[in-house]
Amino acid sequence: MTTNATLQSAPGLTSALQQIRDGLCAQSRCSEWGIPHSDFERILLVVGAKYLPEGAESSEAATFFKSLKLEELALARGCAAGHERAWEVFLTRYREKLFEMALSIAREAATARELADSLYADLYGVSSRGERVSRLASYTGRGSLEGWLRTVLAQEFVNRYRKQRRTTSLDEEIEQGRQFAAQQQDPAGKGASLETDPPIDPRLDQSITSVLDSLTSEDRYVLASYFLDGRTLAEVARTLGLHESTISRRVDKLARGLRKQILSELGRRGMTRRQAEECLDTDVRDLKVDLRARLTQESRAGTFSPREAGETPK
Repeated sequence: MTTNATLQSAPGLTSALQQIRDGLCAQSRCSEWGIPHSDFERILLVVGAKYLPEGAESSEAATFFKSLKLEELALARGCAAGHERAWEVFLTRYREKLFEMALSIAREAATARELADSLYADLYGVSSRGERVSRLASYTGRGSLEGWLRTVLAQEFVNRYRKQRRTTSLDEEIEQGRQFAAQQQDPAGKGASLETDPPIDPRLDQSITSVLDSLTSEDRYVLASYFLDGRTLAEVARTLGLHESTISRRVDKLARGLRKQILSELGRRGMTRRQAEECLDTDVRDLKVDLRARLTQESRAGTFSPREAGETPK
């Protein structure tokens, strides 16, 4: 958990948030979910301190806060605090969806209902001592709440399955094509924690890897130069001996094409269109695939060298 000392050591976040706080709170509707503006501001600071780099500029922090799913974040935290109105809205939006998601994971109605019901207990979060500890308190708003719930369900299903390994072989299930979300480990290596985000669906990394591997070496070079190395369009164009406008159109075409191809790959791996689009909301920093390594490796279509285009090696 982020401490007061951590927040006090990030004055840039506080400064950036104070300038846009009222707008963010209005967009989040936090008051409707029983969260005072001051409390929601603290929630945003905790999230920002967790994910923004130390010493982040105010403009970067402001962009980050505005990118969050603010209304869903406030709703989740209202539920975690036990606010009745928040729970009414949450159940209306997600009760049936939770069962549908559980059914897509468990493939059997009775097991799916049990899985969904067990998650309700974690989400509602009243401990045996009467102390409220809700799993929804770990939702950070960086992706959709529905996508987060789906991943939590998948993680819970895997955890349950592992407890039954004495009677069922996990390898046999994998061979039969069953997909599981990887369990996220805490820093101490003790398994998933309520303080951490749920794991990323491994099918996203697999799909991105497959699509990037299909690119030509020159296309990889363009993407790596522009997005990873921060080179301008003019610099990339000079390297390839092309006009800047040509590279501009190429970058735009590649970006749009990659999204379509990754969505298609996710569909081939069993995701619905909506699931795939939510999956693409994942923060790139959470991906396990090494994008630089993928974009700079030799392609199957042949190797492209900047030297061939007249670039002087550094």
